[in-house]
Amino acid sequence: MQLRSDNFQHGKPIPTEFAFCKPGKPVALSDNHNPHLAWKDAPAGTRSFVLTCIDTDVPTKLDDVNKEGRTVPADLPRGEFVHWLMANIPAECGELSNGSCSDEITPHGKQQPFGPPGSVQGVNDYTGWFAGDADMGGTYLGYDGPCPPWNDSLVHHYHFRVYALDTQSLSLQPGFTLAELRAAIAGHVLAEAVLTGTYSLNPSVPA
Repeated sequence: MQLRSDNFQHGKPIPTEFAFCKPGKPVALSDNHNPHLAWKDAPAGTRSFVLTCIDTDVPTKLDDVNKEGRTVPADLPRGEFVHWLMANIPAECGELSNGSCSDEITPHGKQQPFGPPGSVQGVNDYTGWFAGDADMGGTYLGYDGPCPPWNDSLVHHYHFRVYALDTQSLSLQPGFTLAELRAAIAGHVLAEAVLTGTYSLNPSVPA
């Protein structure tokens, strides 16, 4: 199974068009388009697909995050930050076009994000990040792109992953979590493919 994008190559930087934030003073909001994705060579018996995008380089301690005069050290333990969860993608679907599921930043979060017919999308981790923020707080469903700490000394890696499943539908409701998704696909994955892009908002750390 193979996964590719017309917008970036595996292991290469993600353009700012597909990010939540872009370099500014120190950062500015960006276009937040979802990137083009296309997959092929799913195994026989595939009845649906699942798509995830997860940043695996998120600081587990926030003491230095986005604070003037401080730097997030590269050797700090890192965790996951969910940027996109989509399940029940029909087996006949093999491509998502640029901006088809997210074409801007939606304050308070997208409640009914676009997706292939029959698909269902989960909650991303901007929900927790913006909790308590009067301007941005809310439940964020669907895709929202990269916005790593602008003072992080580590480049962040964004793993877009497509799973081919042997079941047509998972019993998931809009706003499902990564833990719920992982539990639902257990024992149903026939194959998977990954495309990893990089992103940094720190001018001294090339992506």
